[in-house]
Parts: sequence; C-alpha cells; structure tokens
Amino acid sequence: MDESDLKARLRAAALARRAALDDQAREATAQCLATFADIFEVTPDTVVAGYMPMRGEADPLPLMRRLASRGARLALPVVVARETALRFRAWREGEALVAGPHGTRHPEGAAPDIVPHIVLAPLAAFDRRGHRIGYGGGYYDRTLAGLRARGQVTAAGVAFATQEVETVPASPHDALLDLVLTEVGPIDFRS
Repeated sequence: MDESDLKARLRAAALARRAALDDQAREATAQCLATFADIFEVTPDTVVAGYMPMRGEADPLPLMRRLASRGARLALPVVVARETALRFRAWREGEALVAGPHGTRHPEGAAPDIVPHIVLAPLAAFDRRGHRIGYGGGYYDRTLAGLRARGQVTAAGVAFATQEVETVPASPHDALLDLVLTEVGPIDFRS
C-alpha cells in the first residue's frame, strides 16, 4: 500500500471515530480546549489564526475567545486557489462571514490580510511525532512552510483524542505541528 492510500485509510477511520462523537462530547471538548489558552505566549501584537469548524471538527472558538481576551488579534483562513497557501484575514467575533471553497467560511474581502503568529489547524488525524493528516489538499502544509520561511510561527493542531493514530506516514513536504490540543490535554512537540 502506498503512502497516499495509507493516509486515505487512516483519514477515513479517524473521521469515522470523530463523526461518532455526540454533541455533549463535542461541547465539553470545545470548553476544555479553551482552558489551554495559557500555554500560548500572547502580546498585543499576537495574531491567532483559527478556523470556523465544519464537518464535525473540534470547535476552536472558545479557545479563540480566551486568546482574544488576553489581547490576541484573531484571523480566519481564506482558500485562494488550489495548490496555493492559505491567506488569513482579520476577524472579530460577530463580523460577517462569506462562504468559501470546500464548505469554509471566512471574512469578507474588505477585511485586511494579516500574518499569524499562532495557527490553530484543523485535522483529520495526528500522531505523537507531530505529524498530521488533513483533508488531502495540502493547504496547511504549504501555508506553514511559507509562514516558517518568513519567521517564527506556532502550529497547533486542534482535534479530539479519538483522532490520534499510531503513525502518520510522512512526506518531506508535510509540515510538522508544534502542539496538538485535545480534550485529554495538550501534546507539546517543541521540546
């Protein structure tokens, strides 16, 4: 079995486990994730890029609110085109969002582009080495590579513990995560 087939199998199994979670577990996880805000260094210039959850993803919004209450500016990703990195637009809770590709929602075009210092990344599966499986488009791999080429960025995967797999087959272009946040606790790969 080649790497792409193995990733597809791992993705499908992890997404099935995620889909089986009930609403109570989802809400408890979202609230638990917010308690991890203190593991991030936040200054008034810190930009945190989160995402609007879809397809059963772990909800980062309570964590984003907590980081904003500590002074962080928030941003959401914008899918520009296939095979390109994501852009990030400034966003405040309550501001209008528009539909984007793949079921995403992002700030309107008038919102300014900003560069994040912390990226909260959705994922399908992860392992204990910091590897992630996304949805197959490579958007976060390209984005994190570009951000890291420009300077320091912290990439934190946001997931349910049930999405953990033993080993994600990794390619040279796959961007490593610095952390994964689940309801069980943060997993820090930086040390």
